[in-house]
Amino acid sequence: MRRVPRPIAILCLKAGLGLGLATGLAGCGLTRPPAAVGAPAPAQWHAPLPHGGSLAQLAEWWRQLDDPLLVDLIAAAEGASPNVASAAARLAEARSTRVQAGAALLPSLDATGSASRGTAGLTGGTPSGNSGGAGSGSGSTSATTPITTLQAGLQTKWEIDLFGRLRADRDAAVQRERSADAKWHEARVSVAAETANAYFAERACQQQLRVAESDTRSRGETARLTDLSMRAGFTAPADAALARASASDASGRLTQQRAQCAVQRKALVALTGIAETELETRLAAAPAQRALPAVGRIDSVPANAIAQRPDVYAAELGVVAASADVGSAEAERYPRLTISGNIGRTGFRVSGFRESIETWTVGPVALTVPLLDGGARAANADAAKARYTEAVSLYRANVRQAVREVEEALVNLDATDARTGDADAAVQNYQASFNATQARFDSGLASLFELEDARRTLFSAQTARVSLQRERAEAWVALYRSMGGGWTRPGTAAAAAEAAPKRPPVTIITTPGRTLTIHRSSTPAAKVATSP
Repeated sequence: MRRVPRPIAILCLKAGLGLGLATGLAGCGLTRPPAAVGAPAPAQWHAPLPHGGSLAQLAEWWRQLDDPLLVDLIAAAEGASPNVASAAARLAEARSTRVQAGAALLPSLDATGSASRGTAGLTGGTPSGNSGGAGSGSGSTSATTPITTLQAGLQTKWEIDLFGRLRADRDAAVQRERSADAKWHEARVSVAAETANAYFAERACQQQLRVAESDTRSRGETARLTDLSMRAGFTAPADAALARASASDASGRLTQQRAQCAVQRKALVALTGIAETELETRLAAAPAQRALPAVGRIDSVPANAIAQRPDVYAAELGVVAASADVGSAEAERYPRLTISGNIGRTGFRVSGFRESIETWTVGPVALTVPLLDGGARAANADAAKARYTEAVSLYRANVRQAVREVEEALVNLDATDARTGDADAAVQNYQASFNATQARFDSGLASLFELEDARRTLFSAQTARVSLQRERAEAWVALYRSMGGGWTRPGTAAAAAEAAPKRPPVTIITTPGRTLTIHRSSTPAAKVATSP
């Protein structure tokens, strides 16, 4: 008996095993890596927490400032931001990919139609003879007949998801769509925070410019009076030179401050896309300084707080999508089963004669069994597992970074709040000291050196207070951004409350002089109020 070569025997064995698996494991799926992984979030914050307020106050935080200009600037920045536009485009792309992945689980149906026209030649022989009967011969005749052929039909094909490859692709696409939506919200939060920081920097720059202008005017007036006193012989030339140098120094700082404000304004123009002349007009018409609102309550559990960040949610969904990709890559190593079929009609028209034929076919039922691919499918599965490991690492790093940003913002906000009282007291007392020194100088009881020292310390205190106000505003914006900017995680009670339609109350007049008002809500118990 002739022995079958070993490679052929192995191929036959694999084919037989593949047929058996395809039949016995229909509808089964492969095990995926864990979609939910732990993250190293601390049990509590290691930073001072603000008191009062609620988490809902973070939503649309800039509206709490009662500054319509800031609201308009943020809206304009969102419309002009390429990051927001790119995030929206990626969301649309992810939504289309999800639709495609879901459609792969369903049968496909295509309609076909065709028409053709041609000719068919017919030849034949007929006996013939001459009239004289001297001989006999043969002849042939030929003819062409036009033929019209019409065909129409339906074709269908369906891949049965034996090992969950198509389901895994669909699950990955769904998670990536949700991740793209979260990243779109993250882009909007980032643009709002960047615009607010630029706006607060513009306001702080203008405030510092006013301080520099006041200081320059004061030093210039002192230099003028000192010069007059020197000419009259009551002041030494050295004091007059010191006063002029002080005035020139203040004038240089003022020019530098104006340049900084011009640069800062151009940055705001680039962010919002608003013309500079229009922006200058609107900034001049708006109030120069507004108090920051109270900070909302922060959840004492860091894991609950950072779960409201869209970037953390997107990273978490990235792990789920990577897990589904591993399942899809593993399923590629197993057989595929497809079923196809068609139904159609073919019609013929020949010289006034018409005939049609109806056909239908179920099949072929095709089973594709991977046998030899040089390790390509196994390598693809290993690559998917490596991407899953990377997604887990990125998610955990994102959580650690989120905790760091929140705690840094809390520390900075608490520190700036504690320093505000000291800064205000310093400016107030230095102003009183300068006023007293100025009065003594005017009466000849204080030297120019004492006056300049008092002026210098006052200017430094005023500059420090402006810088502190800007630092506090930046810390407030950083906390808003690090807490997710008021974004609510899908599936939470807050998200359901926001998605619920707001229905107006129903007012029913029951008796003369009395009105029954029913406040409808999503809860089973409705609020009822009766008013005379």
